Formats: sequence, C-alpha cells, structure tokens
Amino acid sequence: MSRSEPSSSSFLKTVNKMSNTPLFRDTMEKMAVWGPKGLNIEALPFSINDTTAGNETELQALVIGKKQNVDLPTIIAQSNYFANILRRSAAGELTHRAVTELQQFIDGNTEGVWENSWVRFPRKYLGAFAQQILEGDLLTDKANPGCGNRTDTEHFLYREKGDEFLRIPISYLLKLALADVIDERHALPPVIVAQGCALMDHFLCDNTSPETFSFHVISFGQENGRENALVKETAKRFLFTQLLVMHANAQFGLTEAGQRAMVFFSPHPPLRQKKLNSCISDAFYRELFMNPCLSGWNRGESKQEYMHACHQVLSRSQLNAVAKLREAGIITSNLVVLPNTSNISLANNGIHVSLGSRKLGALMADPASGFAAPEEKYVGDLVIKVLEHFLPLFVGTYSAAPYRLDFSDFHPEKALGFLPHELDFTHLRMLWRRWKKKAHLKILGRPTTPFGPPWLDKALSGLFCLRGDFVPDYRLIDYLVAMMSTEKSPALNGTLHNQARLKQDLSDLGVFDKQMSLYAFIKLREYGVMGFSGFESRYYSLFPSFAMDMGRAVGLQNLLHALAYKYISQEIVTHAHIPDDPFIESERRQIIFGSAINIPTFYIRQDTHNQFLRKIVKKCERTRTSRRYPGYLRIYQKEYCRALIHLLQEDAADLIELLQLQETIVDLRRRIEEPDFYSAAGKLQRGVLKNGIYSPLEMKGEEFNNQAEQYYRNDLRKEHIREAWQILAQDARKLETGSGGDGELYRVALREVLGGQDTADFLDRLEADILEEKAPAAVIDRLLQLMILTIHADRATVNKQQVHLAPQVLAAGGSQ
Repeated sequence: MSRSEPSSSSFLKTVNKMSNTPLFRDTMEKMAVWGPKGLNIEALPFSINDTTAGNETELQALVIGKKQNVDLPTIIAQSNYFANILRRSAAGELTHRAVTELQQFIDGNTEGVWENSWVRFPRKYLGAFAQQILEGDLLTDKANPGCGNRTDTEHFLYREKGDEFLRIPISYLLKLALADVIDERHALPPVIVAQGCALMDHFLCDNTSPETFSFHVISFGQENGRENALVKETAKRFLFTQLLVMHANAQFGLTEAGQRAMVFFSPHPPLRQKKLNSCISDAFYRELFMNPCLSGWNRGESKQEYMHACHQVLSRSQLNAVAKLREAGIITSNLVVLPNTSNISLANNGIHVSLGSRKLGALMADPASGFAAPEEKYVGDLVIKVLEHFLPLFVGTYSAAPYRLDFSDFHPEKALGFLPHELDFTHLRMLWRRWKKKAHLKILGRPTTPFGPPWLDKALSGLFCLRGDFVPDYRLIDYLVAMMSTEKSPALNGTLHNQARLKQDLSDLGVFDKQMSLYAFIKLREYGVMGFSGFESRYYSLFPSFAMDMGRAVGLQNLLHALAYKYISQEIVTHAHIPDDPFIESERRQIIFGSAINIPTFYIRQDTHNQFLRKIVKKCERTRTSRRYPGYLRIYQKEYCRALIHLLQEDAADLIELLQLQETIVDLRRRIEEPDFYSAAGKLQRGVLKNGIYSPLEMKGEEFNNQAEQYYRNDLRKEHIREAWQILAQDARKLETGSGGDGELYRVALREVLGGQDTADFLDRLEADILEEKAPAAVIDRLLQLMILTIHADRATVNKQQVHLAPQVLAAGGSQ
C-alpha cells in the first residue's frame, strides 16, 4: 500500500456533503448557464462562439557549417573552461577522457550540424532600424534607458580585424531580421511597417529554443471554421519564421561566412547536445545554451538569472529523484549510474495551446457579476481535474515525440526521468515493472536491467537479444511536466494560492523552487494575471500536420473544456468526486504517462475514491481483478480510450452537434483503433523509418534517434512549409480580389510590394525555391512583406468579429 493511499471510511457521505456546499451552488448561479428549460449548453463556457485561442511554439534551432566557421565549437575551443581542463589533464588531475570527449564533440561532427549554436556576423550588416532595436534591447531596463546597458554586453559585441561583430542566439536573430525587413530603406507602405513592428514582440529570446506566440487572438466560431483559424495562424507564423531565417542567412552574411541557420519543429533535446552535457559542468552548459533573454522582457538580465535558476533546480531535482527511486524500492543496491549534474530537459520543445472563454472573461471584468478570483479558481481547478482523465486521448494520438531506448538506457535512474516527482511510489513501481515487461528485459526468464559498464551491457544486449524499447512520446517522460501534490498542499483543490503553498512544500523538500512557475499538464490562466480566463494545455509535443493533427486536437480540447463545465453545472462532478489526495492524483496521471510509453495496461484500486474515474472504468471492457495486486483492477489502455470516446458520445452528444465536431470524433476513433496508420506517433514513425525498415526496434537507439532528427529538420520541415504555403496562397488571392475600403488598401500595398506582378503566379514560381532555400534575398523580402499584409488582414478580421462579442484579450506567451 502507498504511504499516501487514503482510507475509505465514510467517503460517499463526504461526497454528498461537499457537492451541496454553498460555495458550489453560489458559483453555479453566477455562471448563469441555467434557463427556464434547464441547462442551456449554448451558455456554457467554451461553447459555441465563446472560445478564444492562441498558442506558443518552441522550435529547434541549429547552425550548419564547418567548426572553424560556427560559433558553438569556436566558443568552446576558446573558453577558459576548455583551457582549464586541458591544463588539469596534463597535470594528471583529470583523466584524458574528459578532454577526449570534448575534443571529439568539436572534431568529430562529420555532418557539420551544431544544435542551438549562436551566430556571429559584422554589425554593419544590420539596417538602421535593426541597429536601433538592438541598442534598445541591450539596455538594463528598457523602461528606464538611463540605467545604461546590460553588464553582459561584451557577450554579444566584439571586435575582429577592425570591425564590430554581433554574436547572438537564433531566437534573437529572428527579431533583428524582421526589423531589417521593414527598414525605412525599403520605402514600404505604412501598413506593412506598422504591422511588422507589432509582430516583433511575438519573437521571444527565452530559455534555449526560439519561441513565438500567436500574432493575434483566434475566435472560434461558425464564421471562421473554429479550430481551422488557429491552424492558419500557426502555419503562417511558422512559414514567416522560416523566411526570416532565410533573410538573415542572406542579408547578414551568414551563408557567405559558412553559417547556415535553421529552425524547425523537433521535440527532443538533440543527441549531440546530450553528449556534450555529459562531459561539461552545469555552469558551462548554461553559458553555452541558456538564452540571454534579449527580447520579450524589460529587464532581460533578471529574466536570464531566473532561467539559470530553473536549470539549476531541475538539475538538482534529477539527482533527488535517485534517492526517491531507492525509497520506492526500485533501486535496491548501491550500484547506480548517477545523472549528470546538469540537466538538459529545458531544451525539449512542445506547443502550448491556450483557450480562453469570453463568458468567463466578461464575468471577471464585471464587479456586479459576483464571479471573481475565488470562483474562477474554485471551478477552474475542478475543470483541470476532469480534463486530466481525458489526456490519454491526446498523447501519441495527436502529437508525439518518438524515441528509441537501447537496453543500456534502462537504468531506472535514467529511464524514469522525473517520474519519481510526479507519481506516487505505488504507481511508479507498477509502471516500471510493466515497462520492463513491455521492453522484454529478461535474461533466462529473470527481469534484468543494465549493470553499468558499457562493455558489459553491450555484450549482454547482443548475447540475449535485449533490444530495449520504442516510446511514442518520450518528451513527457524526459521532462518535468506535472509536479505531484503533497498531502498538506494540494495543487487543485479550488482554493486561492494553493499552488504557492505547494511550491513552498516542494522547495522545502529540495525538488523545486518557489520562485518558479509550477509545472502542470494544464494551467489555469487567471484573469487577474493574464487578462483572460481560460486554460493552457502543455501536453502537446510534435504535430505531424497543422491541419490534420493540431486542428483536430484543438477541436477536441475545446469540446472537453465545454463538457467539463457541463458536468460541473449539472453537479455530476464536484471537487469531492475527485478528491485532492496525492495518491488519487497519481492514480489518474499514471494513465497519461503509461500512454506516453505505450504500456498496454494499468491498475487502479477497486474502491478508488475517484468517483469520476469509476464512471469511466465502468465503461471499460476486458477489465478484471488483478492477481498480482490484490484490491486492484487491471485495465487496458486502449479499452480506457474506447470508454472515453463512448462517454463523449453519450454525455457530450449535444455539444458535439452544436460545435460540429462529428468528424473529429470519427477521426479520434480511427487514431485509437489503428494507431500505426492514423496516430501522430504512427505518422512520425513512418516518416523516420527508411530503406525497408518497418520497426524502430530493427535499429539501434542512436541510429533511430539520429534519423529522427534528420527527418525533422529536412522532410518534416518541408512538409510544414508546403502546408503553410497553401494557406498563404489562399490568403494572398483574397487580398488581391478583395473589395471595399480595406480591399483597396491591400491592393495598393500589393502593387507596391510585388511591382504589379500577379500574386498567384509570383507564389507558384517561388514555392520550389523556398523549399530548397534558393530564392534570392530580394524575393524573400517581398514574400515577408506580402505575409505581413496577410497577417494584418487576419488581425483586422478578428477585430471586426470582436465588435459583436464581449471584449477579450488572449496572449498565449511565456514558457513559464
């Protein structure tokens, strides 16, 4: 039995008592979803014409070039760190291996691909406007120029052969490229200049990866095809980012200097960066890879210090997880492979989708409504608890992060990542046993994990055909995605400041820092903090397609938000039905992590106090009592997902019809029933595998994972560009044929940008050149200016829609 497992004395009485509390009833009245004929589903939050949306995308950046031309190998070779380990190795204070591994990283890169490297080029290549932006971003406090420049300015500016050079991460390069595109030397129409300036704030220099957030708020409604509007905005933002990189490569002299910058979607920290991390200190890792936060915050150095603190905390948490594994009985000897003192998980990349409710925003904005922060928190936490039960429908299904682990990777202290901080020991032990069984880690019928020495593990792997495992969404295992509550401080019990109390508890335990934002699958976006009321979903990894995968996922996400409010309004679910106990929280979350690993079964207590989970399990087929775990039910993951779909078709039939999501449910069932063909994990797996190989287990782990990285930066990047290109072509044709006052404004601007060329012909001729990055610099600039026009038109459309609706602001930005 788990140390946190609850007793079961008078639980049902507690449910009945708490479901009728005055706070619950009063909150339901204030939401005003009941009418003379009963519940009005059109009045529910996130129902028809109520949802606003936006997202934040994290991209992988790299520079291709020879070691003597690229910043990362150059900065390592010239660093005091490298000089010091050379000296210590020569003096016998360090083994030669420490030097050899670092030297191999520099000299052994045959592909010339340097992930998360910065770029360097003469400052004179910047136009006047980009120079002005740079000077502003180098200030200590952009709101107070009198404070002078940042203390670390010398990291970005240096002199070489009489010229001043600029050294910056690619995330900041994007912003300077945009400033250069709209420079006054181009004599552009004012509408393009003004819109271009507004877009610069959407490119963040944060963490490690380049991050962008939505250029404008998306309104889900019948007039714009609901989730398709978010697909359109995200795809165009990705294409716009690609063109900015191409502009920088050409106009800033990067290509000429042997540096080719690139950005694309990729969910995992790069393999070579992992290897580098294993042979350098945590402080030097932060110096190389943590972004300086030049863009996005008034006090960039303070934000940079915060990001360094995040890295230190996660690295410490990784070490603390080893002790927890021993407490859980998973590590039973003193023979362990200690994790590195530097953790690389902050280099993972996902997509965070935020949905806001106009109704909730209007209630929060109106003091007379009586719906304020306590009510928002009370209901919002309950919505999150309901939604977590449905997350197995998303993991690997709509987004994925496929990863191959060899036998030698199955040290529990490595493979289980941050799970000891996310699951109760009971569920952690269950998951680890089933994962080992799935991976066939047995020698002569006995469960076996690696012993430690690489030569021994390699020999055992070959002798006994121990191939390891393939994981559909390893990002959710390798990253701290959801901190578990403590007994005294639940994170989702509906009370104000509950997460602050939990962070204090976790800080005292040494696994977190109270200054950091609490990691969670879904975050409540509070009106008083964000300016809108809604939720941010952070469980998405990589979408193979904007329309077919992200669009469908967001439609389902919106449906589930509305369904959760329907359940709450009907008192089908209250906080008492999903108690705030760490064991019960872990019980539902183990299903999500099991889905990420693709473990076929999981176990829950027969007398679980989670009444909502019981409701789902009753619809599961092939369920039986466990012989291994008395008092538990064994449930198949696929049957659980089938039960969730059945529940949707029963309880959300009216919402599905209202939101016109019938095809989304059909598509969801296909993904669950035939995952190899229809799921995101299946699509990505097929894209990675080549040369007649049909299973990742036919390849070594490093071989598959390297091939996956190549697929993401080449084939998948081009597929995303093609998809976005079609959307751009449609929008450009609308501008050219539009009528009315705005139509004339855009037609005049189009003539100035394209010189009278037909828009369709212009785009048709260029698609192949853009895909192969062969388009001339002047043409790339015209494309960017054309895109700015279409983005301005998109924003204008949204503004017109807002005239008929309650005011709502949504900004889906900020990784923390």
